[in-house]
Amino acid sequence: MTWKDRIVITPGIRGGKPCIRGTRITIYDILEYLAGGTTESDLLRDFPDLQAEDIRACLAFAAARDFQAQLTSL
Repeated sequence: MTWKDRIVITPGIRGGKPCIRGTRITIYDILEYLAGGTTESDLLRDFPDLQAEDIRACLAFAAARDFQAQLTSL
């Protein structure tokens, strides 16, 4: 399974920002929580619909987007 199986962009939901499939939780939300020191176990406890694979998908999505941005800036 890849991040593409877990991350969706749906116009009209959270302003078309990438979200975890079946939720309104954005990639940005998860990354902000992690950057702020929230642990994976805290996220899983606070968001019962979230799975550990969703968190990894957020990180993979961010890495892929960063890589794509680097390619387009060359």
